[in-house]
Amino acid sequence: MNILTVLRGLSALLLGFSLSFTAPILTALYYGEPLLPFLLPGVATACLSAATLLIVPRQGSVFLTRDSFAIVTLAWTLICVVGSIPFTLSNTEIGIVNAFFESASGFTTTGATIFSDVEILPKSILLWRSLTHWLGGMGIIVLTLALLPLLGIGGMELYQAEYSGSTSDKLTPRIQETAFLLWTVYIGLTGAQFLMLWVHPSMDWFDAINHAFSTLATGGFSNLNDSVAGFNSGYIDVVITVFMFLAGINFAMHFRLFSGDIKSFITNREIRFYTLITLLFIIGVTAGLWLIENQSFGDALRYGSFQVVSIVTTTGFATYDYALWMPFTSFLLFILFFTGGCAGSTGGGIKMIRLMIIAKNIGREFKQIIHPQAVLPVRVGNRVIEASILKTILGFFMVYFLIFAVGALIMSFLGYDFMSSMGASIASLGNIGPAWGTFGPTENFAGVPYFGKWVLLILMMIGRLELFTVLVIFTPWFWKN
Repeated sequence: MNILTVLRGLSALLLGFSLSFTAPILTALYYGEPLLPFLLPGVATACLSAATLLIVPRQGSVFLTRDSFAIVTLAWTLICVVGSIPFTLSNTEIGIVNAFFESASGFTTTGATIFSDVEILPKSILLWRSLTHWLGGMGIIVLTLALLPLLGIGGMELYQAEYSGSTSDKLTPRIQETAFLLWTVYIGLTGAQFLMLWVHPSMDWFDAINHAFSTLATGGFSNLNDSVAGFNSGYIDVVITVFMFLAGINFAMHFRLFSGDIKSFITNREIRFYTLITLLFIIGVTAGLWLIENQSFGDALRYGSFQVVSIVTTTGFATYDYALWMPFTSFLLFILFFTGGCAGSTGGGIKMIRLMIIAKNIGREFKQIIHPQAVLPVRVGNRVIEASILKTILGFFMVYFLIFAVGALIMSFLGYDFMSSMGASIASLGNIGPAWGTFGPTENFAGVPYFGKWVLLILMMIGRLELFTVLVIFTPWFWKN
């Protein structure tokens, strides 16, 4: 591993990240709040990063794969550390571990909070929480590649190590242009949702921008204690539901749609599968709320649709305490904790493309039993899925569920009940946030012991960076020449 290359890469990323403190600084000035919580980390990070870039020499075009994995993992860790400083300086009682937990939960778009009353927090801190979501949603590394090409090294490996889309999502030959186009779509959708929320009398500009940031990033932080339920508005529920669903779609496909390539968008197999799964679960949950919970059909559709889309996209917003629903509807929602949005979206989880390929592989196995001599490849549309890709996906599933089980086992060791332990583990690994039992949509993670918080932190990071990006640096093969 080229240490100087990694150091320059980290410095460039952190220099770009330091610009993000501008928004909360302006918000603090507007509301007359302290500037130090944002000025100190912003200026310090910018100065140290710039000095490192000036001192450390360029290493030419050599950029090893292990360099990209190291940069991505270390960058996300350092960004979460720097991002925790505003929480610490604005509230000295929060503690370093809790501040880091809140920061990591934001940047990984998990949305699990340690605050029991967010409405007493300064406006600038509330904006910072939502902004951590928004930056982490598309990926700070992709942002830096778009706006700050200071690495002086090849960027495609770094892009692929962080971005959860496929290599076919490279929209242009130049990686900076691809990242810029993706961020253009991201900003455009955020602006559209902001305007649609702002026109409602229940929302001022601050409420609208916070919820737009959290929605498009599929994060879930709200500046109200009751989350979206605090607005008690069917219109707001519908707007956020629609944009959560859009955020769960590959942003490269959004770009193709806005560029006029409607056919590619409509015929995309993963989008179809994602839409089908979402609709089936909306029907199931709505029927359960209507027929079993005895809610009116309108309320059942409203709350059921919102909660299904919120969980399948790993956003974590809530308009209802789903932990109080009857077992049938609750179980349907629990299944969705193991799904996720499309590859290349801001959502976390397993991702729809993997689930679709696994489903097709299961179907292939049944056909193989009937026709043992036949050669039956797994196909997605006209594309044959290579055996190596299928093997990687199966390996991903095995590792994913193993990590989930270990996380749940540790939480149960700390004294939490069965559903709380499983919920906390999968909600962290899947970057969902609210879970079940002790960690339901109306609860928080403040009472988790420090050891438990570190376990959940690791699960958040592993889930956000698609498992192997983080885990590979802990293997002996990574460090061998």
